[in-house]
Amino acid sequence: MARTTIPAGQVATVVTVLEMTARPAPRPLPPSPLRLERWRRPGLDAYRALFRRVGGPWLWYSRLAMPDAQLRAILDDPAIEVSAAVDRSGVEVGFLELDFRHAPVGELSYFGLVPEWVGRGGGGWLMTHALAQLWRPGVERVRVATCTLDHPRALGFYRHQGFRPTQQWVETFADPRAVGLLPPDSAPHVPALR
Repeated sequence: MARTTIPAGQVATVVTVLEMTARPAPRPLPPSPLRLERWRRPGLDAYRALFRRVGGPWLWYSRLAMPDAQLRAILDDPAIEVSAAVDRSGVEVGFLELDFRHAPVGELSYFGLVPEWVGRGGGGWLMTHALAQLWRPGVERVRVATCTLDHPRALGFYRHQGFRPTQQWVETFADPRAVGLLPPDSAPHVPALR
């Protein structure tokens, strides 16, 4: 058994890439009080605020650390599609981001709901939308990645949707709490070694 010591100020996770190689049978859209709105050219502050609200509990940090110009280039790319899940009062409570830059692969780059909506059926509703949008003409394979920092049920959820694991690796990165990208109380289930 190999063991690697993680330095103070770093976080480690096991990343699992999953793929779907055949379009699933059409499924009815589960009922939901949410609606999905396409975000065309979202403002960087609004995008990052939702990214932080959805991903902060799981230490999502990449888009928070990214320079504005780099994030703007991604969000403005016509092969990137961002949609927000919006509640009845008009508040964004989740989002999905689809990436079609690497044809014939469609990638579910980001997918999630704010903690208050987890476990209320919104994930199945959002995934039904995601799969319907991902499997478009020219797409031969759909990919998603999760990690051991994500919700404990994330891997099982993706497998239940029809995704199959294809790759794994260990990733380390600077703890986003230690560098000020996320509040110190984010992800209390992940020890912060300083």
